[in-house]
Amino acid sequence: MGTPLGDFIRAKRDSIQPQSLGLPDHGRRRSPGLRRSDLAARAGISVEYLTRMEQGRDRNPSVAVVNALADALSLDPSERNHLRYLAKITGGECSAHTQPAPPPRDVRPSILETLRLLEPGIAMVTNRLGDVLAYTRAYESVTSGTGLLDADTPNLTRYVFTDPRARTFFADWDDVADEQAFDLWLGPSVENSEWFTTELAPIAGPDFTRRLNRHVVPRRGALRLNHPSGCELQLLRETLDLSSDAQQLVVFLPADERTAQAVDQLRRRPHGRLRAI
Repeated sequence: MGTPLGDFIRAKRDSIQPQSLGLPDHGRRRSPGLRRSDLAARAGISVEYLTRMEQGRDRNPSVAVVNALADALSLDPSERNHLRYLAKITGGECSAHTQPAPPPRDVRPSILETLRLLEPGIAMVTNRLGDVLAYTRAYESVTSGTGLLDADTPNLTRYVFTDPRARTFFADWDDVADEQAFDLWLGPSVENSEWFTTELAPIAGPDFTRRLNRHVVPRRGALRLNHPSGCELQLLRETLDLSSDAQQLVVFLPADERTAQAVDQLRRRPHGRLRAI
């Protein structure tokens, strides 16, 4: 049985063309990408050891080996962080002996006050599972009519993969789906992610499970939205990690004047007050 670490190494190896690393092309082969022997040589480890890692038979690589693999695969900073995190998961460093359970949904009063001060801006508090925990009136305006906030406990990840309206609302649905699946690896905890993934996989289907095991670090560009009112919105995102709460405060900024005008029109519609769920 494989591991997240082995899956990531194998996926990256398969995605790299030997020529991009200055290696000779060995001709046609059954699988794409970089050969195990080439990667092992670049990382300074044996092919047998690399094989055991990819197949999940070695779950405790040293920090030096992890760094050597990152260098050999020419990973960017985000991918390096993800590789180190997967090594911790695979080695059991992030595990706990508790029953998997939903993460807490409480938002600190000081964060709620910060949201209030951000009005009339577009902002929300979420976690890596996609739970929408609190939001401003402007966020409600931008998502009104899409179904995202219809549930008693709205969840962006569940919405993206199970609500057909999401594929229209998010102009770049594939990119957003990549982001939501990737973030599950980052918390709030391994146990929470396992609980949520087990719940979501049966109803989300292959669009979800394929992304979850691909370990592609998303680029997170501008967010393009097709609002049901007919407005086309393009928003930039600034994220503040609330590490002690395993939450994030996300602020959305209009990327152009047309979006700013459309958001202003949406905000003038009647909506409720700042809401914590």
